[in-house]
Amino acid sequence: MSGQSRLRVAMIAPPWLALPIKGYGGIELVMQGIVDGLVERGVEVTLFANGQHKIRGVKTESLYKTEQFDHIHKPYYEVMPVLQSHIQFAFNKILEDGKFDIVHDHNPLVGPVMLSLATRIKGFPPALHTFHGPPFSNKESIASGVPDNRKPLEQIGDMGKLYMVCISEAMSKTVPNNIKTNILPAVHNAIEIEQFPFSKQKKDYFITLARFTPDKAQHVAIKLCLRMKAKLRMAGTIAGIGSNRKLLFELSNPLSAYRSSAEFKYYRNKIQPQVLRNRSISYSGNLSGDKKMKFLSEAKALLFPIDWEEPFGMAVIEALACGTPVVAMKRGAMPEIIEHGKTGFLANDEAEFYEYMQRVDEINPEDCRKSVERKFSAKAMADSYLDRYEEVLKLVKKKK
Repeated sequence: MSGQSRLRVAMIAPPWLALPIKGYGGIELVMQGIVDGLVERGVEVTLFANGQHKIRGVKTESLYKTEQFDHIHKPYYEVMPVLQSHIQFAFNKILEDGKFDIVHDHNPLVGPVMLSLATRIKGFPPALHTFHGPPFSNKESIASGVPDNRKPLEQIGDMGKLYMVCISEAMSKTVPNNIKTNILPAVHNAIEIEQFPFSKQKKDYFITLARFTPDKAQHVAIKLCLRMKAKLRMAGTIAGIGSNRKLLFELSNPLSAYRSSAEFKYYRNKIQPQVLRNRSISYSGNLSGDKKMKFLSEAKALLFPIDWEEPFGMAVIEALACGTPVVAMKRGAMPEIIEHGKTGFLANDEAEFYEYMQRVDEINPEDCRKSVERKFSAKAMADSYLDRYEEVLKLVKKKK
């Protein structure tokens, strides 16, 4: 450390959504828990993020004064100037300050490439990057036409003073070989459990909670609920749209800019027809606050029929914290989160998934809550990150 009594951390958020998060937010929700947990432990955190909201008691430095999420689905030549200038602004401020002990970055893929260069600059502190997702490319994703996201990382030669962690062991196993020497043990995502109400009493409906995309496979949840004659309520964003009013406007607008979005097309073609046709299937919008908590805590189960190697899955631990069991496909990090037969079920295919949907009453809500208290609390996550910071500082000191 720099000899100060308090550890000083420069925390770089993506520029898209503001902290504290309102409604859906994957990386941002995790960061909120990290920041709160570190501050409680006496760490001095400076947050580099857009300035639309502020976390009480935490200094926020902002190049952009408002959320930049409206740009995230635009062509790369419109997206990258926002992202790169945001990160470079943070780097300039960090160098200007000169007294941060460590940088903790959360910008997928671009962050580690830029930090491998920045941490070689004299006076720039060591850095830890968290890989939140997307998952690292594999043969299946490349064959589908998605560019290989490992290529930028494979081009890094000198890592400088950069170290990295993944959010699950499943994800850690898939990192490119050339960066494995700088990968530290995974740190699971977490939540502030006190914010999630526990309920033993469940109502007769299933839920999904995720952005709408073929990877999250809400269409599978619909199909199986229709077969079971069960109610399904779905929540989440559609290409960033979170309100029913805006969604209906964009769906009815033949000139909507959203029509080129794959997520928008997925909802329009696979989800909307079923919502219109079946009264038992409904879209609840992008929920936050008390509405989200009620939605989670009263459901009989969260359905998570993912069709990708999910790096973690925040909705899963949020549901479990409310005492709501989860039925998920056995992919990605799901086996690290769900205790099969105790806090939910892990299915290998749709047939098993359908069978387990009919068995959710076997799960004790108290076991669901206890599993989150034990493994996925914000306090545990903050302690784990403090351990990783200490490890980074020791490794850098050894190299000198």
